[in-house]
Parts: sequence; C-alpha cells; structure tokens
Amino acid sequence: MEASGKKMTLTGLTTLVAVNMMGSGIIMLPTSMAQLGAISLLSWIITAIGSMAIAYCFAQCGIYCTRSGGMSAYTEEAHGKSAFFLCSYLYFLSLAIGNVAIAISAVGYLTPFIPWLGTGAMPLFIGSVALIWLTTLANFGGPKVTGQIGSITVWGVIIPVAGLSIIGWFWFDRQVFDAAWNPNNIAMGDAITQSIPLTLWAFLGMESAAQNSDAVENPKRNVPLACLLGTLGAAVVYVLSTTVIMGIVPNPELANSSAPFAFVYARMFNPVVGNIIMALAVMACVGSLLGWQFTLAQTAKVTADQHMFPRLFSKVTLLGAPILGLVANAALQSAMAVSTISPNASEQFGKLVSLAAVTNIVPYITALSALLVIMQKAGVTGFPHHRNVAALLIAMAYSFYALYASGMEAVFGGMLVTAVGYLMFGYIADRFIDPQAKLNVEARP
Repeated sequence: MEASGKKMTLTGLTTLVAVNMMGSGIIMLPTSMAQLGAISLLSWIITAIGSMAIAYCFAQCGIYCTRSGGMSAYTEEAHGKSAFFLCSYLYFLSLAIGNVAIAISAVGYLTPFIPWLGTGAMPLFIGSVALIWLTTLANFGGPKVTGQIGSITVWGVIIPVAGLSIIGWFWFDRQVFDAAWNPNNIAMGDAITQSIPLTLWAFLGMESAAQNSDAVENPKRNVPLACLLGTLGAAVVYVLSTTVIMGIVPNPELANSSAPFAFVYARMFNPVVGNIIMALAVMACVGSLLGWQFTLAQTAKVTADQHMFPRLFSKVTLLGAPILGLVANAALQSAMAVSTISPNASEQFGKLVSLAAVTNIVPYITALSALLVIMQKAGVTGFPHHRNVAALLIAMAYSFYALYASGMEAVFGGMLVTAVGYLMFGYIADRFIDPQAKLNVEARP
C-alpha cells in the first residue's frame, strides 16, 4: 500500500480500512440474520450510518490527541486514569469474546470436512478451543509473521463475499427473497433492533482505522475521509452480499446452514466450488483469529506497560511475541468457550456477538465523549467544531441504540464485568497516586 519513502494516499488508506474491517465478521451473519428474515437487512442502513459517524469521530480524536493508547488514551483525556483502565479492560474482554465467536465460525465451515465437529456441543467446543490454541501458538513467531499471514488470509473472505455481491445477482430469485422477507411476522422496528448487534459485529474494528495517521498524506483531510469511505465500502459489500444470498437460498435452509457462503456457491455452481469457498472461509477465519489473538495480546501489553494489567503481559521474546500473555489469553478464551457451550453453532455465535458488542460499545461511548474535551484542549472552534459535534451526536445516538438492542442478558453480563473492573481498579489505584499528595495527607493533623 505504501511505497518506499512515500506516504499512503487517500485511496490506499481507504482500501486498508475496508480490508481490515472485512475480516471474518461477515462469515456467519447470513445464517443469523435469516432466523429473523430478510427484513433484518434494514439494520445495515442504521449500522452503516452509525459506524461511519463513530469511525469519523475516532479519526478526529486521533488527529487532535496524538498520544499512544487509542481509545483508552482518548477516554483518559476526559475521564481520568480509572477510565483508561476500564476502557482497556472492556475492550480486551470484547476482543477475547470475539475471538471465541470467530473460532465457532471457523468450526462451522470446517464441519463438512470433519463431520464429527457438527455432532453436538462437545465436538463444537473441542474444535473451537483447538483453533484458539493453534492460532495462539502460531503467534509465537512475532508480529512480522502474523502480519504476513493475515495479509494473505483476509482475501479468503473478501473474494467470496465481494464476488457474491457482484455475480450473485445472476442467480437472484425475487420470489425466494419475498418469501424470506418476514417469515416470523415480526414488527419492522423489532426486527431491526434484534439484528443491530449482528450488523454491528461486522463493523467492529473500525476503531483501528485512525491508527495509521502518521503514515498518511494530509492526515487532517485524508484520515477522516478514509474512515468514512472505507466503512461505506465495507457496508456496500455487506449489504449486497447478504441481500443476494437471501434471494438464492430459501430462508429455512439458510437459517440452518453452518456455512452460508459455501452453501450458496454450491447451489450456484456445484459442490466442488462450495468446498473451495468453504476452504477459503476456514483460511480467512484462522487468519483473522491469528491477527486478533495478537491484537488481544498487544492490548494487554499496552495496559500492562501502564502498570494496570499483570506484568506477565508485558514480557516479550526477542521476536517481539508476548508469549506469556498469549498463553494467558488462550486460557481465558477456553474458559469463555466452556461457559457458552451449545450444540448449535449459530445460537452460540449469536450469544457471543451480543456480549462482545456490549463490551465494545461501552469503550466506544467513553472514548467518543472525550472528543469534546480533546477539541477544547486543541482549541478547535468554528465550523470544524460544529461538524464534529454533529457527527458525535449521531455516533452517540447509534451507540446508545446498539446498547439497548443487544438485549437484557448481554447488557446484564456487560454490567457485571464492568462492575468487576471498578473493583479491580480500586485494588491497583494506589499506583497512580502522586507521592507528594500522599505525604500531604499524612502530614495533616
């Protein structure tokens, strides 16, 4: 993307943003959305607008607050040190939950190759945990190896999904789509609300779009534009591919498929093509999981470097791999997989997606709210300030709606882990008290 000695262009960064977002989030979505019907496609419009507003606001935060730490650093600007910890802690948990969901997606696509994986709850659990540990071990080679593998495997999802959104229309049947529109006779508002966590899941990762500002030409103009255009590009592919699949595969069959994209290609062409797509999807999921395992370890390392996570997360090998942190993360994800055992891959995937959305939305809200403080410190006034506030209000409105849409069970789970986070910070808070302040308190009569 970036030529030697030159900075990245708007086109290059926009492509990078779209590719980064299109990891494996889309792989299982058609099945989950089919359970509500094609009416759930309307949630893409709301999520696309909300996601673009969120991505734009994060880009603005990155331009006016150049310190490292991403969302956690932005949050601290407005809410203090405890908020840095809570943001990192919740984002860390969200990534860990998301990794389990990706592993479940991969097992769903592996099932036709290894039928035993689809015979019950325990094989699904064993397959998911095996992939978690496999991708953890593969990360021992360090970030360079992880990056090289990820840049290849991501095309395993982009090729079939983007391809379907273009060529699938030749097989599209309006009658099949009409029959799939609202098979359960759900009210439109309820259908949109229930599918918001699913569509948001596909956009998670947009917060990383602003992290490349140092390597971009004219970052004040190009970073926000790339965030908007990249998110819009991913949205177009998501909408087209999920719409066309619902007009090819009858809804009852799609709702029960463990590998929807492979299923539609097998229907369009033949089982051999379906198997090729299935293999590409497995490759994409494993590559995506590999990259997110490293991102999870890096998130823990950055927080440990701030003396907020255990020291073991800070230790890296000569190759730059935080091995102890990776192993601890794999153990945590294995425990999460145990707690969500279900014989149905799609059902388990849906539960995890809702909880991952909640634990991601809370850091979104705390980081987004910091934009007002960041702009004040940077002296931003006039039209740029008004424009950013307008985008912020849209981003916040969507975040609140997405939190509500995630459902009582997921929000309750998110509230519990947030409460635990406050307790954990209370335990380490004395590390951040100014020694002089301690002396002044002790000196008082």
